[in-house]
Amino acid sequence: MKILALSGSSREASFNRRLLDIAVAGARQAGAEVTVVDLSEYELPLYDQDLEYSEGVPEAAAELKKLMVEHHGLLIASPEYNGFPTPLLKNTFDWLSRKQTEHEPPMFAFQHKIAAVVAASPGAGGGTRGLTILRIYLQNLGIMVLPGQVTLGQAGQAFREDGRLHNDQIQKATESLGAELFEVLQKQSDRLD
Repeated sequence: MKILALSGSSREASFNRRLLDIAVAGARQAGAEVTVVDLSEYELPLYDQDLEYSEGVPEAAAELKKLMVEHHGLLIASPEYNGFPTPLLKNTFDWLSRKQTEHEPPMFAFQHKIAAVVAASPGAGGGTRGLTILRIYLQNLGIMVLPGQVTLGQAGQAFREDGRLHNDQIQKATESLGAELFEVLQKQSDRLD
């Protein structure tokens, strides 16, 4: 089972990317093949339907969409900007939702996808409000989101130098969420076989 991992932060020392790395490690320990994507490496203009009609889907969106189709699950880390997921994350998914051919089914890239979500924030809330909105958005795209999630408040003081969390309970919960995603994907695969 292949998992695509991505963070809605392009910040160099992103807390969300560091938290995502822990969930990725948990998924890999469980046996998953995980591809980590840095969204800052994919230049996407702000979604504009006129631009789409005049120039088509950008090459970077087509590359990301191909990756999305090739993977079964998603690990998503989402910073919270004023209670919402980041524009980077939303814009990426908006482009991936667009049809590239006339006969492509709606929301083709998201069909049968299952996601797990995490968030880290320098504030006490840990990104909880943003994940609530992200869940609604992903479900609107047809992506099933696992009920469990991890939020990490006070993220500026949360990480050790080796990348692990000071709080062993949250460390284990984050690794377990990655492993749980892999296990759910395996069960889904067994049902479809």
